[in-house]
Amino acid sequence: MPQLGAKPAPLTLANVTRSMAFGEFLSQAFAAFRADKVRAIMTALGMVIGTSSLILVVTIALSGKQYVLAQIENIGTNLVWAEYEGLVNASTNSTIKDYLTYDDMIAAEQQVPEIKAATPVLNLHERISTGGGKETDILVLGVDPNYKEVRRMKVVAGRFFDDQDSELFNKVCLITQKFAEAHYGDSDAALGRSIKIMGLPFVIVGVFRESMETFGRSEIQDDTILIPYTLARRMAGTLSINQIYFTMFNSDSVPLGTQEILRVIKSRHRPESQYKVDNLTDVLQVAEKTANAFTLILLLFAVVTLIVGGVGIMNIMLATVSTRIREIGIRKAVGATRIEIEMQFLTEAVMISLVGGIIGTLIGLAIPFSLRFFTDVYIPVPFLAALVAIGVSCFVGILFGTLPARLAARLDPIESLRYE
Repeated sequence: MPQLGAKPAPLTLANVTRSMAFGEFLSQAFAAFRADKVRAIMTALGMVIGTSSLILVVTIALSGKQYVLAQIENIGTNLVWAEYEGLVNASTNSTIKDYLTYDDMIAAEQQVPEIKAATPVLNLHERISTGGGKETDILVLGVDPNYKEVRRMKVVAGRFFDDQDSELFNKVCLITQKFAEAHYGDSDAALGRSIKIMGLPFVIVGVFRESMETFGRSEIQDDTILIPYTLARRMAGTLSINQIYFTMFNSDSVPLGTQEILRVIKSRHRPESQYKVDNLTDVLQVAEKTANAFTLILLLFAVVTLIVGGVGIMNIMLATVSTRIREIGIRKAVGATRIEIEMQFLTEAVMISLVGGIIGTLIGLAIPFSLRFFTDVYIPVPFLAALVAIGVSCFVGILFGTLPARLAARLDPIESLRYE
């Protein structure tokens, strides 16, 4: 027996769960849904759209970012190139050129341990006969056999020349795929054909193309021919080269390797000569920033959709409270506490959000899974985004269900019983 004048026990969550089990809240929520299925479905529809949109947005953003990074990877995130830019001092005799040399490449390979492979590039411009009395301006590049791997060129027909071709000064060449299609019909038809460069006949042993466009930084043109560097150097009669391309062992060593290569090259030339040693780090950073900004913008749209769905839940629950005032009065009259009434309506709001969130999540995940199973397209599946979407759905239900629940809990029981 409680003593007279004793204070009532404080109303806590533990007391609430003792007076009314949480399972009863769920059963009442299910009963409310069954009583008005259309209302429940229309209320949950906003959350279905919102959560599925959020997952699809993340999927699209991840796919776009993955595509961009893969394209850059095709160029080579480990790629570094060096070239001569001119003289720093304008008063210096500009006729004196201090170009890069093959020995610069050898010195860099010996002094910079981050370098995995390197190739020189010597530019030769030539006019060749393409038949029918026509001549075409072409760019002839003298390169090492390493060029294929360093620049990640794709040989679409034939082969790339090897070390033996370079050592024996074999007159072999590769042409671009566009050049082959324009002048020989297709890549296979160009193989074995002879083409004259500086009066010397070269046999076409391969057709190549770039892995992708290099953002305006490529030395390859539509009409480009590759020949062994050793032969190009003999034909040009010079030890100078236009560019040196390096590939590093890993992308983490690119920044340090770039600085070290520049240091080695400068140490071998005059102080007033200026050289540029660059890489694709800035392009990669811009691509990542662009992809992240795109993702953020799309996520904001998805969040707006979720908020709209939450507002819909709040409006429906407010309308539900107004139609169930008499029921609330009866429940209060038989002993239901204020917190129990609040928990009942809050449970309904959270359940609507959760059901809508789960259905939307399944729809959002079904699309990338379908593409992966029924097509060759690989779409990343954002499982983490699915968990976040379900969590956000619950949060939206609590956030927008609190106001209707509190309004229901604050209704006067006597006035509620009189309500018609």
